[in-house]
Amino acid sequence: MTRRGRGPARAANRRWKFHLVWTILAAIIVMRTRSGGTASARLLVLLLTAGALLGAARAAHAADGQKQVLVLYATRRDAQIAVVGDRELPRMLDAGLQRGLDYYAEYIDRARFPDPQYKAAFGDFLRLKYKGQRFDLVIAIQDIAIDFIGEVRRELFPDTPIVFFTNSPSTGRIANSTGVIAGLDLGATVVLANELQPDLRHVFVVSGVESADKVYERAARAQLASYEPRLTVTYLSGLPTRDLESRLAVLPGKSMVFYLLVTRDGAGENFQPLEYVDRVTAAANAPTYSWVDSTMSHGIVGGSLKDQEAQIQAIATIALRVLNGEQADSIPLSSHDLNVRQVDWRQLRRWGISEARVPVGTRILFREPTAWERYKVYIMSATALILAQAVLIAGLLVQRAGRRRAEVQLRASQAELRVIYTRLLAAEEGERVRIARELHDDIGQRMAALTVELDLLGARPSLEATDLRTSLKAVSGRAVELAKDIQSTSRVLHSSQLAYLSLASAGAAFCRGVSNQQGLPVDFTAGEIPDDLPKDVALCVFRVLQEAVNNALKHAGARHVTVGLRDEGEELRLEVADDGTGFDRDAAMNGSGLGLISMQERLTIVGGELTIDSRPGTGATIRARVPWRASAGRPAGATA
Repeated sequence: MTRRGRGPARAANRRWKFHLVWTILAAIIVMRTRSGGTASARLLVLLLTAGALLGAARAAHAADGQKQVLVLYATRRDAQIAVVGDRELPRMLDAGLQRGLDYYAEYIDRARFPDPQYKAAFGDFLRLKYKGQRFDLVIAIQDIAIDFIGEVRRELFPDTPIVFFTNSPSTGRIANSTGVIAGLDLGATVVLANELQPDLRHVFVVSGVESADKVYERAARAQLASYEPRLTVTYLSGLPTRDLESRLAVLPGKSMVFYLLVTRDGAGENFQPLEYVDRVTAAANAPTYSWVDSTMSHGIVGGSLKDQEAQIQAIATIALRVLNGEQADSIPLSSHDLNVRQVDWRQLRRWGISEARVPVGTRILFREPTAWERYKVYIMSATALILAQAVLIAGLLVQRAGRRRAEVQLRASQAELRVIYTRLLAAEEGERVRIARELHDDIGQRMAALTVELDLLGARPSLEATDLRTSLKAVSGRAVELAKDIQSTSRVLHSSQLAYLSLASAGAAFCRGVSNQQGLPVDFTAGEIPDDLPKDVALCVFRVLQEAVNNALKHAGARHVTVGLRDEGEELRLEVADDGTGFDRDAAMNGSGLGLISMQERLTIVGGELTIDSRPGTGATIRARVPWRASAGRPAGATA
């Protein structure tokens, strides 16, 4: 017996079970202490005692308002339909009821049911057990249970509505009842087997000797007859298990085994039907099929299998209609096709049956996931990571290519800018040449002419000699000084010496001129300076030399200046040092020190560098470095 409830009903049920256990123990002690009487009599006393106590418990418990439902299975407790029913039916019914469910289940041992004594004892057991109990619904599963209720209903369940399940459309409908009919379609399993095994020729049907076993055998003979003679159908019915296993081990090729039901074999030994499937599939040398889904995972390939959960769902649907107030007689019988094509992927592989032969719509169970299905997340993650890395690498390559293009463009721009600077400086130098030439050839000549004229005027007798000569001498002196100044300015603006002499000679001449004119000692030293220096490099170094010396003269108050020029093989090195007042380099570069900025810009144009070493009160040293061989490709006429 199985009973399930909730809320107060469960608490009351626990209390009555506690009293029941103690009552049974007391009864056992009494029976053991008394002499005489058979074991059957003692068992009957025990059952009667338990039934009376449970009956009183049910009567007291029914007052809580829950629906009272009794399910009668035409199977043993361990049959799969009973297992599925006891698991699913209370849950389905309880979910559909407002006040909950009090659920009971009983099981008929079909192997013993034909015995009149068993049937009577079972009826007495129910009568005593449920005495005083009023059920709201009784559910009968399969024909044996239906027939039994029909026999005892007037006495046990006179007014209780009945919901039944049967495989046979010919089952009679008793009063105040409704039910579910789901016929067996054994031939559909043979059809599926033939699709999986196109060369199928032999069908071996396995069944037992118990009454229920024979029911399925008779159904198979009726339904499989239409497949003969195309298929040879052999019934291995009622054989002792050892003989059956020996026969299954040597089946001819192109065969299948169709397991129906074995609860008792030809030797009279009882079996649990699913355990017997394991023995059949282990012994057979051909694929085994069946008709109910409980046989899956017991070694069968598959079949058109009855879905037992769907069977329980169909029963629960009609049962809830009755429990919720509908009259059972008003609900038509419900017909269902509960058969579902199913195959075991593992058994397909075992028997070498291609999955491509599995018909569309067939469930494939226990399939081992492919590498993709098993590692899909990892594969997709790795692929995404690889793609991301590829995109990143591609981006870096594109970026590098873009950077290279930018560098090429920058170098081109720098070269173009250098050419522009060179042209600008050349134009500036040309302008200086023009101005210098104009000062020298025009103004200088006129000033010379003026001097001559003044000298002539001084020789005129009409003028007072002393005064005139004095005035003319003064004018002449000033004119001479002006000519010298103009000549000096001309040399600063454009060194004609550099055009005709080497850089070393022009530098030496400039330093001598400064020493002679300004009275400032300027010592010049030079190593072997090549004569084929690029003109822009030579001019740049000469201008830096001029600017450095002039800065020492004009701004530093230097008393002595040293100039050094040497060739390092790849570059020219110029160093100008003075003992003047010195200066703050950063302030000079960021302020109005145009001379220093001009030197730096000139060197930058030809790829050189300027270094300044000076502090206030310590003099200054200016160093220039110009790579002249790398500049040899510049235009020969370029100037700085």
